[in-house]
Amino acid sequence: MKSAVETLSPTRAKLTVEVPFEELKPSLDAAYKKIAQQINIPGFRKGKVPPMVIDRQVGRGAVLDEAVNEVLPQKYFAALEENSLTPLAQPEIEVTKLEDNETLEFTAEVDVRPEIDVPDYDGLEASVDDVAVSDADIEEQVQALRERFATLSDVERPAAEGDFVVIDLKATRDGEPVEGADVSDMSYQVGRGGMIDGLDEALTGLSAGEEKTFTTQLVSGDLVGEDVEVMVAVSQVQEQELPELDDEFAQMASEFDTIDELTEDVRERLGRGKRLEQAAAARDAVLEVLLDKVEIPLPETVVTDELNARRQSVEQQLAYAGLTMDKYLEDEGQTLEEFEADLDRRVRDAIAAQFLLDEVAKREEIGVEQDELSQHLVRRAQQSGQDPQEFANHMFSHNHIPEMVQEILRGKALAAIVESATVKDGSGNVVELKNLRPDGTIGEPEAEGEATEGETSADEASKDD
Repeated sequence: MKSAVETLSPTRAKLTVEVPFEELKPSLDAAYKKIAQQINIPGFRKGKVPPMVIDRQVGRGAVLDEAVNEVLPQKYFAALEENSLTPLAQPEIEVTKLEDNETLEFTAEVDVRPEIDVPDYDGLEASVDDVAVSDADIEEQVQALRERFATLSDVERPAAEGDFVVIDLKATRDGEPVEGADVSDMSYQVGRGGMIDGLDEALTGLSAGEEKTFTTQLVSGDLVGEDVEVMVAVSQVQEQELPELDDEFAQMASEFDTIDELTEDVRERLGRGKRLEQAAAARDAVLEVLLDKVEIPLPETVVTDELNARRQSVEQQLAYAGLTMDKYLEDEGQTLEEFEADLDRRVRDAIAAQFLLDEVAKREEIGVEQDELSQHLVRRAQQSGQDPQEFANHMFSHNHIPEMVQEILRGKALAAIVESATVKDGSGNVVELKNLRPDGTIGEPEAEGEATEGETSADEASKDD
């Protein structure tokens, strides 16, 4: 077999492959056997029909077609390997010459991974925001803890923001009930939002036994986005009573004896979380600095496929949340054009990052151990809320393990890049990344080298999904 490659663009190649006819012999023999099993010829047992009879009864052309269909994928992948090409999509294959007993020639056009000249990443510099835990952050967490231990008591007064009410909802359109839009005995906190526009306003000032009708738009169902009349009836108004912020509360809600100790623990936990957020921002910042140093051509078919997949994912998530795209864009303050432009930018950045990290992993000769793969599968299962064993079985049965391995390699490549970089916060302090533990604390260098790498891998995997 001889092959030649023509570069059509930095991301597309055309292979011309010439196969000597003797290399088709195994496929021809297999084609004759296959056809012999499919036809009935008087005087011959099934599967025992000689080739010359098949040529006369079925035609040599049918045998050649069967043989070529079998051999093409084999020779195509051999040509890719021979020319060190990595395909990114299905090829467009055309048989250009097929001369019986002489030669087979075909061409294959395919999107390929671009060649990347990775710039030197030793000593990269990047910056991130300071880790800052404000009093407001602490107050928000403590308030949430107080609400977990709050009690509700009935009140004989109109409902106000923050009160809990038990309500019935009925929607009608042109006087006719809207199917599936009735709710009974639902507990709802006034001012919480997240249901239908106008509900909080209608509830404010209503007492138990009162009702009110208002016009709104449904966020799901057949009438999504259309005006309907909603009647809300209040059967109960309850006031939320929060426990006092004192030592007794600290002892009830935690393992601490005093409210000061509880508050300090909240501050520490928030700090650890902010440190992890800072580390993720640092990795993104370092990768962005490196990407700015290199031009990476992107195959448009790959970009288009990823854009379509991302759009479909967004639409599914919105449908699950009972939102339309128009409502989502309104809430985000975006036009459709702005949304599409932002999506296109993020997709292109993600694909470029993947190509770059793949090249770094190759340069650094990074490998993946079985334990790393197992740990990665467990993390991915936890992120998706699935049983680890079931998740692993699904990945193996659907041949997704190579993708999992690639995610780990990219994470380790990014860790190597970040390890050689200098990242400073807004105050000019060097950000500790190498020895950062998964819980946000800083460990000893010898003990925690592997933890950072594993966490980086998991973070990178989440970002690629």
